[in-house]
Amino acid sequence: MEHMLTHLLVHYGYFGIFGALVLGIVGLPLPDEVLLTYVGYNIFKGNMHYVPALLFAVLGTSIGITLSYGIGHWLGIAFLHKFGPKVHMTEKRVERTQRLFTKYGNRFLLVGYFIPGVRHVVAYLVGMGGVRLRTFMVYAYSGAVLWCVTFLTLGYQLGERWYLVHEYVHRYGLYAALLCVIAAAIIYLRVRKGTQAG
Repeated sequence: MEHMLTHLLVHYGYFGIFGALVLGIVGLPLPDEVLLTYVGYNIFKGNMHYVPALLFAVLGTSIGITLSYGIGHWLGIAFLHKFGPKVHMTEKRVERTQRLFTKYGNRFLLVGYFIPGVRHVVAYLVGMGGVRLRTFMVYAYSGAVLWCVTFLTLGYQLGERWYLVHEYVHRYGLYAALLCVIAAAIIYLRVRKGTQAG
């Protein structure tokens, strides 16, 4: 996995981040959290810079989720039933995502990124549900920033132990993702406090 990510970043740099996230969010089985965390590790190593990495990551994520919304809006549930299983969007995942979206509404777009298997489905369902594009953009793009900042920052802060995020997210799912969000918030507040004190 690390070799593949190194190849991607060495040969394509920031554009590699962008392209991988567009395809990953649309639904191809790419390791999105692992990629972001590894980019954070490369920032830690001095091989990349935080701001451009974040900009390309957010842009790729936002375009990917907008494409998913558009596919859901224009092609509907038939497309998801036909092609979803080919990219691991099983009926079970679709039903689970539908229940969560019904329960939490548009706010679920903010946190759906953090749940493996769900972020690939939620935008399709939102598009099918007729949510206005402007409303979708507010929630989905805000979630994209939060998700990218969280995993880039965790990769940077963990340094050589960046791989731990991948292990915990896939082993403990939502609980690990929530801990990642809390950890990123704590890190951000500490850095901000230190900056203000300096």
